[in-house]
Amino acid sequence: MTLVLLATFSLCPDGEFGGEVLVPALEARGLDARWEIWDDPAVDWSAADAVAVRSTWDYHRRLPEFLEWAHAVEKQTTLLNGAEMFAWNADKAYLADLGEFPVVPTELLDDSILVAGLQAAVDRYGEVVIKPRTGAGGVGVVVASSVRDFRLEGLTAGPWIVQPLVPSVRTEGEFSVYVFDGGAVSQVDKLPAGEEIRVHELYGGGSQPGWLTAESARLAEMAVEYAGDRFGSVPSYARVDMMRFEGTLAVSELELIEPGLDLDVMPANADPFAETVKTALARSSSARVRS
Repeated sequence: MTLVLLATFSLCPDGEFGGEVLVPALEARGLDARWEIWDDPAVDWSAADAVAVRSTWDYHRRLPEFLEWAHAVEKQTTLLNGAEMFAWNADKAYLADLGEFPVVPTELLDDSILVAGLQAAVDRYGEVVIKPRTGAGGVGVVVASSVRDFRLEGLTAGPWIVQPLVPSVRTEGEFSVYVFDGGAVSQVDKLPAGEEIRVHELYGGGSQPGWLTAESARLAEMAVEYAGDRFGSVPSYARVDMMRFEGTLAVSELELIEPGLDLDVMPANADPFAETVKTALARSSSARVRS
C-alpha cells in the first residue's frame, strides 16, 4: 500500500487532538498511514510516499532544526506544503506582507525600536497586542495600553509583531476556516473566556462547529490563493483564522505548517484532509511519469 507518514512531536506521539480519525480516513482511500515523531532519528522518511506535517508543536522553539528536517524530507519524498512555505509562514511578519484583502493591521517590532514602535502603535490604536514573530499556542502574547503597562513584563524574546486589540474577539470571537486544495470546506467558531483574548482551551477558551459563510469562505480562499501565487502551487491544506475588524472580516493568522484541524470538534475535517493527501500523491506520481 501507499504509505503516508503524519509528523508529530514527542509530547504528542499519537498525534493531534481528535487525530485518531485521520488514519482510518486515509486507509479508506487505500493509503497506509501512521504517526511518527519528526525528530526521531530511527524514522525512515524516504520510505513514505508522502509526509504530512500535523502536530509538530515544538517547531517554534526549534525552528532552524525543524526547517533543516523539512528540507531533508522533501529531498526524499513528497512533503505537503513544503519547506519554503514553512519558513515563510513561521515568521508572523508575513501578516504585514499579505495581498489585497482585509488583514488585521500588523507592524514589526524588535528591541532596537521597541519603545518607539510600541508608543506609535498605542497612539494609533489604544490597546494593542504584541506577539512573538515565531510562536504558537498563544505563548508570549501580551496586551498593553502604554509603554509602561505592567503586562509588558510578560514579553518573551523578540522580534515581535504588534497589532490593534480587536474588540470583537471578546464578543464574536475568532473564526477558523479550513481550506483544502484551495477550497474552504468548514469553519469552527472560537471564543475566549472573560477578558482573555486567546481562544485556546488552555486559557479558558471554547470551540464549536460554525457555519461557513460566503464571506468567511471567500476571505480564506483569497489568503490561500495569495500563498499559492507566491510559491507557485496552492497549499494542500491551510487554516485561516479571522475576526471582525471595523465591521469587516480580516485575517488574523494564515496557518500553513501544522494547523490543528480541530478534529475533536469537527471530526469531519478528516475526510477532505485525506482527499487532499490522495490528490497530492496523484500529482507527484504524474510529475514523476512526465519527468
